Amino acid sequence: MPVVRVLSKVVKQALLAPACGCQPLAVAVRNISFSPRQVTSGSDASFHSVSFSETAHPKVLITGGLGQLGVGLAKLLRKRFGKNNVILSDIRKPPSNVFHSGPFIYSDILDYKNLREIVVNNRITWLVHYSALLSAVGEANVPLARAVNITGLHNILDIAAEHGLRLFVPSTIGAFGPTSPRNPTPDLCVQRPRTIYGVSKVHAELMGEYYHHRYGLDFRCLRYPGIISADSQPGGGTTDYAVQIFHDAVKSGKFECNLKPDTQLPMMYIDDCLRATLEVMEAPAETLSMRTYNINAMSFTPEELAVEVQKQLPDLQVTYNIDHVRQAIADSWPMNFDDINARNDWGWKHDYDLPELVQTMFNFIGSDSRIAQAS
Repeated sequence: MPVVRVLSKVVKQALLAPACGCQPLAVAVRNISFSPRQVTSGSDASFHSVSFSETAHPKVLITGGLGQLGVGLAKLLRKRFGKNNVILSDIRKPPSNVFHSGPFIYSDILDYKNLREIVVNNRITWLVHYSALLSAVGEANVPLARAVNITGLHNILDIAAEHGLRLFVPSTIGAFGPTSPRNPTPDLCVQRPRTIYGVSKVHAELMGEYYHHRYGLDFRCLRYPGIISADSQPGGGTTDYAVQIFHDAVKSGKFECNLKPDTQLPMMYIDDCLRATLEVMEAPAETLSMRTYNINAMSFTPEELAVEVQKQLPDLQVTYNIDHVRQAIADSWPMNFDDINARNDWGWKHDYDLPELVQTMFNFIGSDSRIAQAS
């Protein structure tokens, strides 16, 4: 024990007395003292935090990366920053084309130690957090949704704050509820969603803003409208009718819609969504007047979409068989997003309106033969 006390005294004196004019090691300790989670392991503390300014390009980690948005964003970011600077991660086995397109790593956001090691070992500077259980799945398994969407988010926030990361977490039109103003829905208003997914997204928005003010975390968030893409099949979501109509139009020439014809919702083509995400991440911090922004491109009803599709395929037959559960959800969501702050602060501007969306979807899905017959 006396030997231990002597060694402890020597080490303490060495830490407090800088040699050769160097700054005391206490400076390094202060650099990480803001972390909201206590460092409990001596070996864990031997990390090197890397700020964005130290690298020519950001080193990006995308959680939940095997979803439609994660794969699409990785492709966009790799073109911008280089293939090896963007790491996709998920708990699922990636398909061959994704695995060979760039770095992929297993990452469970509920495993704090594993996630922390990935950030440290790969010198991550940007973190895009797409891991989440969506609305329908979340309602079927609320405990799991609470764990993934809230506990997982807490792990992400703590690690991002500790290592000085720039963090993006998406939000959604589902973060609003029936008492929110709907047409238009501003950035700041009553939200009060009624699904665990929506509640967890409001929680993410507020926690991100809190960490920004409390710990200086560079947190950025966009509320996505309904996202439309030809690359994925409809998954049964409330806004998925806007994808299903294209597949049914090409396959059978008939489409049955499960929402009322006058149900207006904000929508966006996926390329606009991914570009908006990159643009807000690259925006200078001083241009951001808030941490969470609405973004919008267009708002339309099933009837308006059907009319636009019928300009390409006049023989398309559209009928309506209302799903009352989905209709109730849609009736509680915004009809139109007010995104004036995003447009003013960091220059957001969409490329795709409804006619461009319809033409692009048909180009990808492959309706040449049916359109030719209709012509």
